[in-house]
Amino acid sequence: MITLLGEVLLTAFIGLAGGIAVGSGMVAFLVVLDIIPRLAQITRSFSNIRSYEAAVVWGSLIFTWLDFSEIKLPLFPMSTAFVGLFAGCFVGMLAAALTEIINVLPILAKRVGMGSYMIIFLMAMIFGKVFGSLFEWLFY
Repeated sequence: MITLLGEVLLTAFIGLAGGIAVGSGMVAFLVVLDIIPRLAQITRSFSNIRSYEAAVVWGSLIFTWLDFSEIKLPLFPMSTAFVGLFAGCFVGMLAAALTEIINVLPILAKRVGMGSYMIIFLMAMIFGKVFGSLFEWLFY
């Protein structure tokens, strides 16, 4: 039987691992996929690229803080459509960038010397996602 301390440590470890995974995904999104420079190129606004980067950083920090705090934002019901529009744009840009740069994982695996373990690497990612999702759905 897991003690209270063991349960707290396990929960902290899972939370830290999830945070590292999400943070790594965000870094990969910004660095490897070149979303911000591509948006600046498409909109012909390279002079504002520092503003775009600052908006991403400040948006991540502020909304992370809001998520962990007890602050409630009194928004009107149609605000969900506004937030959903921006979330849809974010996911759409991510999907478009991933289709352009689908060979990121094989290149990364070769650079870190894991080329021969590519199948194991992909299966670990797939099973980790499946088991993590099942754990969250069934126990939380």
